[in-house]
Amino acid sequence: MTNPGEFADFRPTHVVPQEGLPAWEEPDTSRPTTPLDAFLPVQLRSRRGEWAEILCANGWSAWVDGRLLVAVPQPPPTGGRPLARTEDPRPLLSRTAEALDRYRRAAEALGSGQLDAEGFRSATRGVRAGMVLDGEAVWLYDEASGGWLFGDGIRLTTYAVAQAPVGEGQP
Repeated sequence: MTNPGEFADFRPTHVVPQEGLPAWEEPDTSRPTTPLDAFLPVQLRSRRGEWAEILCANGWSAWVDGRLLVAVPQPPPTGGRPLARTEDPRPLLSRTAEALDRYRRAAEALGSGQLDAEGFRSATRGVRAGMVLDGEAVWLYDEASGGWLFGDGIRLTTYAVAQAPVGEGQP
């Protein structure tokens, strides 16, 4: 019998997709166990290739196809701070487009045989960009600040940053 307080620190990292999910005792399809219900919160414990070992809130664990788990969004590390505004999204959009174009050119050269794997790694070293477009909304990764910005076409707003801001006199 499980102690009720034993899993008080359970923090879901994923949920089961709306179709539910088959589960296995081990990462082996010959050992099925009870399937998981749709939208069940689970915590990812480990991975072995495409297999994922999960833990449920009641302490029950199983192995599932990890590709099908739906990640639970985590709040930005500095959530709760007032939002900062930047004035113009165009410079960051241009830097993102340049990084994407650099990667695209290297991928084309690799695909056409003009570059080998080492040449591709060299051509893409240091290239970092991130963008999600959804209609009028855009999320852009700003490497200089190490954070994500949200844009509405007119202005960018700091969405998430990798570190808390440093105050005056702090290292």
